[in-house]
Amino acid sequence: MAIQQKLSLMIPGPTPVPEKVLQALSKHPIGHRSKEFQDLVESTSSNLQWLHQTKNDVLTITGSGTAAMEAGIINTLSKGDKVICGENGKFGERWVKVAKEFGLEVIKIDSEWGTPLNPEEFKKILEEDKQKEIKAVILTHSETSTGVINDLETISKYIQEHNKALSIIDCVTSLGACNVPVDEWKLDIVASGSQKGYMIPPGLSFIAMSQKAWAAAEQSNLPKFYLNLKSYRKSLLSNSNPYTPAVNLVFALDEALKMMREEGLENIFLRHNKHKLAMSNAIKALNLRLFANEKCLSPSITAIRTGEMDAEKFRKTIKNKFDILLAGGQDHLKGKIFRVGHLGYVNDRDIITVITAISNVLLDLGQITAKEAGEALVIASRYLNAK
Repeated sequence: MAIQQKLSLMIPGPTPVPEKVLQALSKHPIGHRSKEFQDLVESTSSNLQWLHQTKNDVLTITGSGTAAMEAGIINTLSKGDKVICGENGKFGERWVKVAKEFGLEVIKIDSEWGTPLNPEEFKKILEEDKQKEIKAVILTHSETSTGVINDLETISKYIQEHNKALSIIDCVTSLGACNVPVDEWKLDIVASGSQKGYMIPPGLSFIAMSQKAWAAAEQSNLPKFYLNLKSYRKSLLSNSNPYTPAVNLVFALDEALKMMREEGLENIFLRHNKHKLAMSNAIKALNLRLFANEKCLSPSITAIRTGEMDAEKFRKTIKNKFDILLAGGQDHLKGKIFRVGHLGYVNDRDIITVITAISNVLLDLGQITAKEAGEALVIASRYLNAK
């Protein structure tokens, strides 16, 4: 097999990295206690607040998005605390495991994979908690294992009405893809990761903390050292980091955030939305079915049922024939769905290319006609060209 030189990542992470960001990544490292690095931290901190739409601190951790989520839990909660965990996919399932690992009492609200969490179930349990025993609500905003986005705005309103509970939100694949106004929605803890909407390689995670979250941190008794957010907050006052950071990833972050700021939040959200619409509607024209409910499609990824076809064989064919990497199904969905990522540094050409590749393989398999393949591209172009 020829060496792959143009592998196209159409998965929910890692996502494609812009040339400017790669160039920034290749700079010579600098001292992480130097004035130059402090200037870099000052720049990235300001732009992270802009991206999160918050006036509060946004901390940068050397680690994956899971590190930020774990940090949010261990810095604000105590062993035995009662929490609600939303589970409607692989990542919601992970947070239930993490919460139980730290000795939290978990009330699980779940829904069938491919459907959104029901905000009214959160409302009911929170309203019934007259003694205010529930200390947090933990959920995934964009559930990329299934292609579903949950109604975070409504759930957040119900958390605020409870008054006591914190919101601990996994926004790993929604931040930088759709509107997540942290201050407006009064979100307490928001975690995200570098290899998603930020358009840089894996290795950094980010956590936004409200004043309510910092107050809760004073009562937390769960063990923490490297992920003690008080240390990160203190060092941020001098534009520093408590431990050795991934210096070159911060170079990349600075460049990526500047690119995002130049594009503008509204344009970023519009781009992801039109790619979602182009992809999901083209797929239907190819006689394939979406896995997620159409009313709650994630702007980051489209999950597609393959029916009688083996989704893993289909993905392998796409990769071998076109050097395009698609994501597979997880757990019981393995072999039953494939997922097309359209998160971060993805443009219209990428969308047209992946639809064409999928159409080509379906044609070879006799699953569609040439006319249907053409119609899918026309439909996609209609959404891509919409103003």
